[in-house]
Amino acid sequence: MSTIQVWLSAFRLRTLPLAFSSIILGAFLAAKEGAFNGAIFAASLLTTLFLQVLSNLANDYGDFMKGTDNEARVGPSRTVQAGLISPNAMKIAIVLFSILSLVSGIGLLYFAGAFSDLYILAFFLGTGLFCILAAITYTVGSNAYGYKGLGDIAVFIFFGLVGVLGTHFLMSQHFVKLNIFPAMSCGLLAVGVLNLNNLRDIENDSASGKRSIPVMIGYEKGKIYHYTLIVLSFVFMSIYLFATFSNWLQLLPIILFPLYLFHILKVKSTVVNRNLDPFLKQLALISLATSLFFGIGLL
Repeated sequence: MSTIQVWLSAFRLRTLPLAFSSIILGAFLAAKEGAFNGAIFAASLLTTLFLQVLSNLANDYGDFMKGTDNEARVGPSRTVQAGLISPNAMKIAIVLFSILSLVSGIGLLYFAGAFSDLYILAFFLGTGLFCILAAITYTVGSNAYGYKGLGDIAVFIFFGLVGVLGTHFLMSQHFVKLNIFPAMSCGLLAVGVLNLNNLRDIENDSASGKRSIPVMIGYEKGKIYHYTLIVLSFVFMSIYLFATFSNWLQLLPIILFPLYLFHILKVKSTVVNRNLDPFLKQLALISLATSLFFGIGLL
């Protein structure tokens, strides 16, 4: 592999559709009110890209340093563990993408006009710094929260509430209570992807001291937890659609129900945890499709 290919592998770009889903959903909610802003949308996507890559690089480094990435790991090979990138080079990349995330985030706030309101600026700047910190400390450091079963909560907040509601607010300059439902729906699907990852790696995580939700409750209960996440996501999206119903096209996301059901049935029938890997990408694409169908129905 060339140096560029190695770094692209470390970036794990296949995770971007899931990360972008919340931004797309928030932008559609703003567009519904005639408040869509192309510059804010582009800056939001760029900032999300940098944050997601930062998180992936930090995970690569953090899991290696804790010994979680080893020859027994089931998922895709990590670059530091494979010896393709040195720990020092990865630390430099983490610092670089932290800076890129911060600069891009400040640019986003500029396009959103946040510099004219000190309270909004302070709130979103603080949120952005917290996002950067959370992306790193998920696996890096002695108190990495991903090793204490708190990753699900963080993913729900950042891939759901912050992504959707934050994007909508920066474009529209106001908060809509009902938007919490699609935000929670998006966040729950993201948690579902993380849970599949943790179910897949349950044996190695347990042996390495990583206390994910599946490690704490077991493989079968972890699958039940997964079904609950998917069902609740569909329910929350449906609540919003029917609460704001104005025409039948708005219910377009409902036709994706067979995909949700198919996903649940496939996960249910998977006995060997290592065979869950393909369903991570499947659920990420379902999340992206839901956001797109949701937006088409709204507009």
